[in-house]
Amino acid sequence: MIHFNVIVFLLGLLSPLVYSHGCRMEDDVCEFKLVISYKLTMLYNKILVLPHNGKLYKYDVTNFTNAQPIPTDKVITMDGFSESVKVITVNGTVPGPTIEVYKGQRVIIEVENQLFSEGTTIHWHGLHQRETSHMDGVPWVTQCPIQPGQSFRYEFNITQIGTYWYHSHIGTQRTMGVFGALILHEKTKRKMEEHVMVISDYNHDWDSDMSFLKVGMGLYMHKKKVDITRSVEGGLFSLFQFNSGTVNGRGRYYDESGKHNEAPLTVFEVESGKEYRFRVIAAGALYPFEVSVDGHQMVVIASDGYDITPTPVDYFIINPGERFDFTIHANNSVGNYWIRGQTLQMGKNNTFEAILRYKGAPVEEPNSTVSDCIQQKNCTLLNCPFLYNPHKSDKPCLTFGDLESNYRDVPPFRSGKFKEHFLNFAFPGEPGNTPASINGRVFVEPTVNPLTQPNEIDSPCDKANCGVDKVCRCTHSINLKFGDTIQVVMTNLGKGKGFSHPIHMHGHSFYVVKMGFPKYNETTGRIINDSTDIDCRGDPKMNYCNDAAWSNSKWEGDNIPGMNLRNPPRKDVVMVPTGGYVVVRIRADNPGMWFVHCHIELHSKEGMALILNESFARLPEMPDNLPGCRSFKRSVYNIRKDTGKDDCKDRNGEDDKDDKGDNHGVADDYTVRVALGVLIAVVCILAILVVVLVFLVIRKQKN
Repeated sequence: MIHFNVIVFLLGLLSPLVYSHGCRMEDDVCEFKLVISYKLTMLYNKILVLPHNGKLYKYDVTNFTNAQPIPTDKVITMDGFSESVKVITVNGTVPGPTIEVYKGQRVIIEVENQLFSEGTTIHWHGLHQRETSHMDGVPWVTQCPIQPGQSFRYEFNITQIGTYWYHSHIGTQRTMGVFGALILHEKTKRKMEEHVMVISDYNHDWDSDMSFLKVGMGLYMHKKKVDITRSVEGGLFSLFQFNSGTVNGRGRYYDESGKHNEAPLTVFEVESGKEYRFRVIAAGALYPFEVSVDGHQMVVIASDGYDITPTPVDYFIINPGERFDFTIHANNSVGNYWIRGQTLQMGKNNTFEAILRYKGAPVEEPNSTVSDCIQQKNCTLLNCPFLYNPHKSDKPCLTFGDLESNYRDVPPFRSGKFKEHFLNFAFPGEPGNTPASINGRVFVEPTVNPLTQPNEIDSPCDKANCGVDKVCRCTHSINLKFGDTIQVVMTNLGKGKGFSHPIHMHGHSFYVVKMGFPKYNETTGRIINDSTDIDCRGDPKMNYCNDAAWSNSKWEGDNIPGMNLRNPPRKDVVMVPTGGYVVVRIRADNPGMWFVHCHIELHSKEGMALILNESFARLPEMPDNLPGCRSFKRSVYNIRKDTGKDDCKDRNGEDDKDDKGDNHGVADDYTVRVALGVLIAVVCILAILVVVLVFLVIRKQKN
């Protein structure tokens, strides 16, 4: 026992060097390490596995009755496709490990890039990063990419609570698997047990880079061109080829006949009579999912980390980047029930599935059925990107703008301290040139870190020939003045409309004070005409809508009909409906460079993004050793009087040898040598103390 205690003591000396895998409520600082690396699906110890009846077996098993199943938690299954597919993992899993911390703690997360050929970053989605804007994790906006073999130490304070997540913000890595849940708790006892659901759309035929190329250059399957799909109101979806939906990295592939491959699914266990909180995170590439639980009504209590007035619903729609928290009472018969998700595509049955299993229920698949909203009840739908869905209900959908909260601190209109911006998220232009843009400006990533190298940005919009009826390419940014109330009118109008866009704002959680929708046919749900509240001024053809304003010139400040300035909900991702708009407010009180972009990965990468340059003169102090980056264009050499033919001389012409004639470079630095000497002395003293301590303990034991 004594020897064991000695070992524990010695390990304690080294504990600051060990990364924890959890965070206790009483901790002040929590440390984690995330390793980003490539893996292959459906492999166990380098052996291919195949699914059967919800379990995994070695690829050559034919008699499943007597065969030993492979541990499911040791395999990256995704949708159970029979061939191994490349994914990018965090600590070897998809999704990455859930990080749970507490408000008031300081978090240190080292991210190591073990990818072969590409840089990476990690964005902490929804965190405001007050005083630490350089830790927001956006390449070419707040940092330089972490190159292969490098690591980056993210360090920030937790000032919020709720459901958040982390993901790569470079290229298409997010939808390759680089994402995970980030849950921020109050330092109080939890009211109920919780489950985390991270949902995503998935394609096993090709990776996300190929998907991006096929969207722009043409998508063909089996020598046939694949057409875009639509939602009930006529809204469009980009050409992301959907194979399956996953929950916490597990789903099933259905073939064209409707038969699935029996891959294992995620199971959430509940106990009869208890109440549970589900935290749902949409990490997907493109599609919104309509979520429901058979036999149970959900009560939505929060979105994007902020509480809302509890709202009972039968379905809610969640878009890429969003989070919804709901509660359910386990008050049905003990058994198994489907948790379902379905995309909004008409004529497609693209779904995800998970299992709600009561404790004591048999380990089998559910035979439950989804609510019949036509014959049995008039279902309540929440967060639709439209107002009517005649397939689910004959009453209007609850929009996010219909929800209320207990937050009473909406930034007010103040004369001289109020600024309004109209931003049109669309695909304007002429045939053959309709790129993703905001106000006709296609975002061009800088080649430097704007936080630390602002004078080196070489693609500003004032030099890009932008205009009311033009599309241009530049590093689009908007300057915000400290302390101002900022009202942003996010529109989706002009000939470039058609796709609804989930817009994410970094650095802030905005108040959703108004949503405007087009006019619909209430029977079919189809759009009749766009909202008339917005004037695409200077653009009579409504092609671009790059310089919009309110149609009614009397609408200004707080004097806009239908605005909720009393108790609006807050969030950081909001769906801007095609043909409509969303009005949000923030207070410019968080200096930094904050990215605003569509969270559909394909749209963001094509250029639907901009930077909020907020109070640059007030930026918080940043580390002097943050990595810099830039393009190498034209060679520049320092002019030297002496070209120096003697390799042993430095650039001043001094002899670079020490007294012994050896070149030591850095080792000749006196400060470094002193530091090394001190370090060696400290190590020796610690070693002596450990030896003495061990000797005394052993001697005491003998006595």
